[in-house]
Amino acid sequence: MKKLKQSFRKDEEGAVTIDWVVITAGIIGLVIAIIPLVEAPVGTVTGRTQTALDSADATTTLGS
Repeated sequence: MKKLKQSFRKDEEGAVTIDWVVITAGIIGLVIAIIPLVEAPVGTVTGRTQTALDSADATTTLGS
């Protein structure tokens, strides 16, 4: 039993998995924190693009 405890303490195979889980959770947390900061500017660009496309479409339709 003593040998089993010693080998269990020395075994570090699961430590790498825990490291990856912590790193992944940190990255996901950062992405969730950044989304509100990026959402408004992206919405503005999307709205301007839609306006430009609607304007170009109306010009093309009227010119035909």
